[in-house]
Amino acid sequence: MNVFRGLTSIPTDWPASAVTIGKFDGVHAGHRAVIAELERLAARDDLRTVVVTFDRHPLALLAPERCPHALVSTDQKLDLLAETGVDATLVLEFTRELADLEPEDFVRNVLVSDLHARHVLVGRDFRFGHRGAGDVALLRKLGIRFGFAVDLIEDVGLGQPRRVSSTWIRELLAAGDVAAASRLLGHLPTMRGIVVHGAARGRELGFPTANLEPEAEGLTPADGVYAGWLTDAGVRYPAAISVGKNPTFEGIVQTQVEAFVLDEDIDLYGHRIDVAFVEHIRGMVAYEGVEPLIAQIRDDVARVRQILAEPATQRTIG
Repeated sequence: MNVFRGLTSIPTDWPASAVTIGKFDGVHAGHRAVIAELERLAARDDLRTVVVTFDRHPLALLAPERCPHALVSTDQKLDLLAETGVDATLVLEFTRELADLEPEDFVRNVLVSDLHARHVLVGRDFRFGHRGAGDVALLRKLGIRFGFAVDLIEDVGLGQPRRVSSTWIRELLAAGDVAAASRLLGHLPTMRGIVVHGAARGRELGFPTANLEPEAEGLTPADGVYAGWLTDAGVRYPAAISVGKNPTFEGIVQTQVEAFVLDEDIDLYGHRIDVAFVEHIRGMVAYEGVEPLIAQIRDDVARVRQILAEPATQRTIG
């Protein structure tokens, strides 16, 4: 997949394209349905497929107090989009200048001049331009003027009464329901970051963990213990994952994401890893002493083995 970071990085000879525009946070099942339809249109008319997205949620600039936490980082998003087979992704820096573009200027500058759009695929609630002044009706008028067709795609529900959305997925992760979130995403919710040194309590207990840096990418699910996978340099390991402040011990004030790799004692310090969540096992509990905690961890590890051995969990991390 070609990645264009800004309009100036698009090659001058980029061919005619089928284009869709959006935040694509999480690249969930709804987004994948959009891209599948985009690929169908492009194949029919011999066009390239292009996703136009942003380096941050627009509310991060326009109303930071209302900006939701991102499900994935920009780099994670690009990896997920690459898996769909789209030809290119254009990442626009969401600046005040971009936010202030009038709808016609947005269409001319972003869709027409460099991407040579012939099809533009959007949802019914699509808005664009300064203060969201542009809607689908205006986009169609501009399409007639500039030579592209506007195609609508319906919401994806996956048999549920509620449409698939990043908001719904955030709610599920906040509740710790990573299995339901995975079904809506079409891939496992995943965090990515550098392994840093912790207090080494896991090693002292016989369960050494890889501790993700506090600035790790991806949305942290609710506190608790999870079955999941740790991926390092393309190698995937089964893992028991702890999220929280570890209430058995005092002095931990920041939520930690720690992964214990089953049956392997590998040095991961300084490595950039992915930690993917498959299923919630239990909530966080404060134990009176280390022996009950060790017994519980042994039970957790056994449960992780059972969960990850089930065929439904043998998925590739997105």
